[in-house]
Amino acid sequence: MNWSVLWPYLALLLMIGAFWQWERRRPEAVARLEENLIAALLAIITIVAFAQVVARYGFNTGWGGALELQRILFAWLILFGMSYGIKIGSHLGVDALIRLFPPRAFRALAIFGAACVLLYAIILINAAWLTLLGVDTSTNWRQTGAVGYWTFMFQRGTGLDDLRWPELLQSTFGLQDRVQRWIAYLMLPIGLSLLAFRSLQAIGQIWTGERELVIAGHEAEELVAEHKDELKG
Repeated sequence: MNWSVLWPYLALLLMIGAFWQWERRRPEAVARLEENLIAALLAIITIVAFAQVVARYGFNTGWGGALELQRILFAWLILFGMSYGIKIGSHLGVDALIRLFPPRAFRALAIFGAACVLLYAIILINAAWLTLLGVDTSTNWRQTGAVGYWTFMFQRGTGLDDLRWPELLQSTFGLQDRVQRWIAYLMLPIGLSLLAFRSLQAIGQIWTGERELVIAGHEAEELVAEHKDELKG
């Protein structure tokens, strides 16, 4: 058995298992962690962008790695925010058609929608299993999907284009000049694994009647209902 290939998948499974147990015991702590991480990413992106504008137009200088850092942090925000959006039901969607169906058919379609999100996440994590269904992925299964791509970068230690470690860290810890790509791309397999977990969780919640959909199809109607008195005024 090739553990060099399997260990990223095992690590992701252990992470999701630990995350699930932690949420069962401390749901408030997990919610705070997710909210704080999203807020921190937004804050850092804003601060870096503002500082770069001031430095460029005020002092005719700037940081060469700022744009790359913002791009990476924005990708982290999207990849992490996907699963959080499933959790709180904030993804927008159109549910006008499926609400015309009877309750059982509506629930079946809602589960189908959540299952499609789960399938999407699994395919992006590693699509090589599609060969079992006759789909030609045209690549080595070890390098297919987010985990394969991340493992490829981890094994080679390739650096980013512009983002570099501070000289103090380079001299103290013997780091290479450029920040490794596997660090920047770490959220890719983690974010997709969390998306798969939240989608599977949503399927169970829809099945038991705890929630209706994975989307917020009636968000506009709810906002109107909440502020109907103000609208009348």
